Amino acid sequence: MTELKKITDYLDEYLNINAFRDYSQNGLQVDGKKIVKRIVGLVDASLDGFIAAADSKADMIIVHHGLLWGKPVSLTGIFYERIKTLIDENISLYAAHLPLDAHNELGNNAQLALAINAEIIDWFAEYGGKPIGCIAKFKKKRPLTEVIDELDTAINTQSRVFDFGTEEIQTVGIVSGAACDALPEAALREVDLFITGEPRLSAFHEAREFNINVAFAGHYATECVGIQALMNHLPTLFDVETLFIDVPCEI
Repeated sequence: MTELKKITDYLDEYLNINAFRDYSQNGLQVDGKKIVKRIVGLVDASLDGFIAAADSKADMIIVHHGLLWGKPVSLTGIFYERIKTLIDENISLYAAHLPLDAHNELGNNAQLALAINAEIIDWFAEYGGKPIGCIAKFKKKRPLTEVIDELDTAINTQSRVFDFGTEEIQTVGIVSGAACDALPEAALREVDLFITGEPRLSAFHEAREFNINVAFAGHYATECVGIQALMNHLPTLFDVETLFIDVPCEI
């Protein structure tokens, strides 16, 4: 058992949440039990996820996509149901959006580089005042198909690939989630493969004209890894149990 404040103070500092100009309200969003025994990790602040967390006897939930996004929200409809579930069960909710994308050890992008056995050599794709994406390198060139197979196996996805670049890959730019905006910078940095989550129409033409390979591995799939890593990390520091609950999303 650990005091909620000790956990949230640690997360605020470790994830450096105040360093980002984020449209997510990062940090503690809902204040529940003051003593935490079990923490559940979710990617999304969904009602299904909250109910599953309550069923698992969670005292605290940590999410990547929280409830509060920069503008006031009325306590009605599905938002009310989500909040009511947390309050009825006295569960705290903590959100870490860009800070969890960008963290150099447990972040989504660092974990994706680890998943394909590539070494991070630089950071790029500034958003909210900080670079959130990483550039990673293999020790030697690898076939594009081999890299994609390894990625898909590691994060349980099926990537959609635009193979407009070289067949042999050595450098990879990685920005999880919805990051097509970073594709031109990835091309400028001359990476052989750009990995992100979800596609958009303009990215097809940009990838072809930049002669760059792009893998869309799924917004949800590319952002499970940071929460999972955080769930593995917290029990090494605090007397808590942790559990990642998968609420699959096809996007």
